[in-house]
Amino acid sequence: MQQEINNNFSKQDEFYMRRAIELAKNGTGWVNPNPLVGAVIVKDDRIIGEGWHRKYGELHAERDALSRCMEDTSGATIYVTLEPCCHHGKQPPCTEALVQAGISRVVIGSMDPNPLVSGKGVKYLEEHGIKVEGCVCNEECLAMNYVFFHYIRNKEPYVVMKTAQTLDGKIATYKGLSKWITGEQARENVHADRHRYAAIMVGVGTVIADNPMLDCRSTAISNPHNPVRIICDSRLRTPLDSRIVKSAGQIPTIIATCSTDSDRKSLYENAGCEVIITKESEQHVDLKELMNILGEKGIDSVILEGGGTLNFSALQAGIVNRVQTYIAPKIFGGVDSKTAVEGQGIANVDEAYRLRNKTVRLLGDDILIEGEL
Repeated sequence: MQQEINNNFSKQDEFYMRRAIELAKNGTGWVNPNPLVGAVIVKDDRIIGEGWHRKYGELHAERDALSRCMEDTSGATIYVTLEPCCHHGKQPPCTEALVQAGISRVVIGSMDPNPLVSGKGVKYLEEHGIKVEGCVCNEECLAMNYVFFHYIRNKEPYVVMKTAQTLDGKIATYKGLSKWITGEQARENVHADRHRYAAIMVGVGTVIADNPMLDCRSTAISNPHNPVRIICDSRLRTPLDSRIVKSAGQIPTIIATCSTDSDRKSLYENAGCEVIITKESEQHVDLKELMNILGEKGIDSVILEGGGTLNFSALQAGIVNRVQTYIAPKIFGGVDSKTAVEGQGIANVDEAYRLRNKTVRLLGDDILIEGEL
C-alpha cells in the first residue's frame, strides 16, 4: 500500500486528515514509545467523532474516537494518521473495533513499519469488507513520527544532540559560566523538547559543574512530562548530594558506568537510581551498548545535553541522529573557553559531520539550526 500512494485524493480527504494530524500531536510526550496517532470519524460530510492516542497504555486513537461518538457509526469513514493495529498489546486490535463499529471506509496517512502490523492491518480490514485508501498527507504523517519509525526499525533510541553556543562557538566562558547563553524563547523550546523526548542524557562533568535538575519546566505545556535522566559516569563520580541523585525517587534516573564497585553502586541504588554497567570504550561508557540497553527498556528517544567531551564521543560512536544548535548573538572568546564538540576532532575538512534536511528558526534574539546527520 505504501507503494500505491494515490495523489488524487480530494481536498475534503486532505482536510480531515490534517485535522487528524492536529489531534495526534496532542499526545506529544505522553505516548512514547508508541507513535502519535489521531483519528477523525466522518458521516454525511460531518465529523461525528474525534480522538487521539492520549497516553501510553491507554486507548489508541481509533478506539478513542469511537468512544466519543454520539451517533451511529455504520457506514462512516475514519481518517487515521497511521495504519490501524491488528495485534493485541496494551490495547486490543483497532481493526476489530472498526469492523464492529460498521465503518465502511478507512483512509490512512501512513503505513506502520512495525512487523506486527505492517500491511496486516490493511489486509484484515479489506478481508472484512472495508474499503481502505492511503496514503493521504503521507509526508506530514511520516514527519510527525520520525522518532517512532527510527525506534521500531532500529530498536534503539533516536538521539538528538542539543547545544547552545555563542557566535564564536563557545558553550561557556573561560571561568566555566554558561547561564544564560540563550534567551527565554530558546530555553522554552528546549523544555518543550524535554517534554517531547523520552530521556535526557549528560556527562558526569556537567553534573559536577552545574548541579542541574534536568527536569521539564515548560511554561507553555500544562503538567509537562519529565524525561528519564541519564548520567554517563564511567567512574561513579556523581555527587551523592547532587540535585539529580537527591530527586531520583521522584524522577526516573539512570547512571551508566563502567565501574564494578558494588559498594559505590549500592549507594546510588539506595538513593533511587538505576545503575547500568557497560563495557569500556576508550575509558568511557560504551555509548553504542548503552543505546541497545535503553532501547530494550522502551526508551525511544534521548536528547543529549552534554558537554564537548560527551558530544564528540557520541558522534564517534555513531549514535547521533539529529543536531540542534542554538546560536546566541554573543561572543565570549578565550582559548580556554569550552566548545560544543571537543575531543580530538576530525583531521580533514572532507571528514566533517554534515547535516541534511536543515531548518533555521529565529527564537527571540537566538537562531536554531537543526538537521539530521
